[in-house]
Amino acid sequence: MSEGDPDRAYDAVLWDIGGVIVELKSVREGYATFVAELADEHDLDPEAALDTWKSTLGEHFKGREGTEYRTAREGYEKATTALFDGDPPDDWEATFAEATDATLRAEDGAVETIRALDEAGLKLAIVSDIDTREAENMLETFGVRERFDHVTTSEDVGHTKPDARMFRDALDALDVDPERALMVGDRHSHDVAGAADLGIGTVGYGEDGRGPEADYEIDDLRELLDVVGVVR
Repeated sequence: MSEGDPDRAYDAVLWDIGGVIVELKSVREGYATFVAELADEHDLDPEAALDTWKSTLGEHFKGREGTEYRTAREGYEKATTALFDGDPPDDWEATFAEATDATLRAEDGAVETIRALDEAGLKLAIVSDIDTREAENMLETFGVRERFDHVTTSEDVGHTKPDARMFRDALDALDVDPERALMVGDRHSHDVAGAADLGIGTVGYGEDGRGPEADYEIDDLRELLDVVGVVR
């Protein structure tokens, strides 16, 4: 953990989801499982199907302008439709949900840290570029939804980080001043720099979260407890 301001106190912790609470590898495994099940059931070439699905989903997100948000749900539908010449099976969403839920894993230390922060009396909020339903499902899966006072998603706000509206939505909901909040993210340009622009304290998690705007840099989420002064 790098050194930050030792005299700074925080009332709230803002969390990204993907790559911070949820292990991204487990999400990708869910996608692959979903496509493999479709390929097996509908006699598709599994490797070609996965390539098509992933590239279509990628193009969906690349097509947005600036911080304007495009829902993942729409991307999943486009990607699945591409496998079936415009006529996907009626039950694809149920298959998708089952496959992705089965592989979903939390980042090491995420759940215990969230619980410890909540029990210590800090306010907690999500600030994530994600669909609302997907965010809620992930938090419920890990048994931590009730630990969060507010969930800010790009679907609800209409924009992605580093747009200031994402962070302000959470701050307003928590009724917390920027300097009393701490943002934890794994993408420096989106999570860390965006929060820093508003005067929010910042924690860069992992290699991609590191950078000049990070007040703290950690590789273990349990180090957050040290940052905010919660005894482990």
